Amino acid sequence: MQTLEQFQVGDRVLILYPSYAAGKVGMIYKRESYSDDSTRNRWLIKVYSNRENIILSLAPNEFHIIQSTCFVL
Repeated sequence: MQTLEQFQVGDRVLILYPSYAAGKVGMIYKRESYSDDSTRNRWLIKVYSNRENIILSLAPNEFHIIQSTCFVL
């Protein structure tokens, strides 16, 4: 199970949902926030695409980390 502490900007993710984007690879762009600067449990994911720029707002259960930017020495 993925936890919020695992997510970092720059992580590569596999998109599981919505169906029109499922199977595509993206990158965590930033954590979504409200206008009062409080954070939400959603993440902005930039989808890798040669045709168009797509940014999705996804909950943690809608994507899976496939490559983390965290390195353990």
